[in-house]
Amino acid sequence: MTAEVITIGDELVTGLVVNSNSAYLGRRLTELGFRVVRVTSVGDGQEEIAGAFRSVSSDVVVATGGLGPTPDDRTKDVFADVVGMRLLLDEGVLEGIRRRFAHRGMEMPQSNVRQAMVPEGSEVLPNRWGTAPGLYIQVDNRHFFLLPGVPREMKGIFEESVVSILRELSGRAIHYVLLRTTGIGESALYEKLSDLDLEKVTFLPGLEGVDIRVMWEEDDRPSALVEEIRRRAWEFVYAEGEEGMEEVVGRLLKRRSWRIATAESCTGGLIGHRITEVPGSSDYFERGVVAYSNRAKVELLDVPEKLIRKHGAVSPQVAKAMAKGIKERSGAEVGLGVTGIAGPTGGSPRKPVGLVYIGVAMPEGVWVREFRFVGERSQIKFRASQAALDLVRRAILSGEEAKIE
Repeated sequence: MTAEVITIGDELVTGLVVNSNSAYLGRRLTELGFRVVRVTSVGDGQEEIAGAFRSVSSDVVVATGGLGPTPDDRTKDVFADVVGMRLLLDEGVLEGIRRRFAHRGMEMPQSNVRQAMVPEGSEVLPNRWGTAPGLYIQVDNRHFFLLPGVPREMKGIFEESVVSILRELSGRAIHYVLLRTTGIGESALYEKLSDLDLEKVTFLPGLEGVDIRVMWEEDDRPSALVEEIRRRAWEFVYAEGEEGMEEVVGRLLKRRSWRIATAESCTGGLIGHRITEVPGSSDYFERGVVAYSNRAKVELLDVPEKLIRKHGAVSPQVAKAMAKGIKERSGAEVGLGVTGIAGPTGGSPRKPVGLVYIGVAMPEGVWVREFRFVGERSQIKFRASQAALDLVRRAILSGEEAKIE
């Protein structure tokens, strides 16, 4: 069966908001066994929305956006007009919206009544994350899903209500294994695997690294291929599935009953933020210090002032001292120190923008690595945070990184 996605909203077509919904839905529909033939984005205008619905040709259509309480939220009105349906007030939906406002100690605005108007004959898909319910409408042999545009609400409704319907419609499913790598570029990773049969393999580069997706249908699991990829790229594979690096590191720390403390300069607290995004991280995250200035490095981490004068704040020696300092000050088993130049200014021919030194202090010793990242300031900061967490992962697992004493 074929499927298509329609994302609706002026903010999407003008670039004010990144359209993550289309990527998510395209991937999930493919995994559920549908052939995605088109993804369309239109603004909030009535004619644009009507044109998108009139031009559909697929068995399944998933539309997001335009289900809010304001007059510019026109998706249901336009859809009902295009397919020739009336909008009716659903008292159950209305009562649910009232309860949601009451729970927050607020009275429901009259404008929210619009969100309780649904096309006749539609199936309401509950929204536990917001006020706009999702809708499933079958028109002849075509299946329409109207979902909110807020990604969290859209994903919640899709996974909780839409997936089960789509599985019945598809009658088949596409399965996949996701191997997550970091520390190696897409082309270098491809060269390691280029002599394999990669027809079912997709490389997905991003700031965290390169994900390798191996897809197959139910009776055709390519186990040997997956194992061979894992064997060849073992040094760079940090997870299988959707697990992030911060989750992997947290799991390794918990397994050893260790705690970690971070000392960050150029990353500005991003590593601590990522670690604490994981539920239960209080079991292993001791503390984090953002030591941005040289003075802070000296006062908060006991980095010798003469070391900074001799080697500079961005140096392997200072990264090592930061890692040791936070470890000793906190009493944690692992100390992490990061110093670098995130740019766009501050670089020099000897120490260019993107130069980052990362130190990890553990009971077995201190590990320091030099990295040279490219990109804008935010990208360099994130790549540095990923590399820092990966160095912690590697140090815990093997302890084989080169030491700088």
